[in-house]
Amino acid sequence: MLYDYKQIEAKWQKKWDDECAFEAKQDFTLPKYYSLVEFPYPSGQGLHVGHPRPYTALDIVSRKKRMQGYNVLFPMGWDAFGLPTENFAIKNKIHPKVVTERNVARFKSQLKALGLSFDWSREINTTDPDYYKWTQWIFIQLFKAGLAYKK
Repeated sequence: MLYDYKQIEAKWQKKWDDECAFEAKQDFTLPKYYSLVEFPYPSGQGLHVGHPRPYTALDIVSRKKRMQGYNVLFPMGWDAFGLPTENFAIKNKIHPKVVTERNVARFKSQLKALGLSFDWSREINTTDPDYYKWTQWIFIQLFKAGLAYKK
C-alpha cells in the first residue's frame, strides 16, 4: 500500500485549520501550559534542519499536554528585523518589506507542511508596527532612565 503523503497530510492539516484545533482556548478553568520556541529569522534560504528539530520536540510536549487537558499556548512568530534583510533588499533592489513578506510566507508554508501544532491565531512578526512600537517605547523609557546610552 502506497502512502500518498500529499493527499493525506493536506486532508489533516485542513481539518486542523478548519477546527482551530491548536488555538489556545478562552477557558480559564483549564490548567495552562505555555510552549515557546525561538522565532526564526525568515531568511531567503527557507527552513533548514536547525529549525524543525527543536520545534518538533516542543510540538510533542504540547500535544501531550493538550491530551492531558491543558490549555496550551504554542505560538509562532518571525524575528524579521535585521541587517541581512536590508542588505539583500538593497542588493536586489527590492523593498525590505516585500522581501520580509515573501520570506515569512515561505517559512510559514514550510512549517505548516510539517504539521506542527502552532497556534497560528497568535502569530507575531517583529516588523509589524503594532509590535515594534512597543520595542521602541521600552527603549525610550530605558534611555530616559539612563539605562540605554551610546558609549
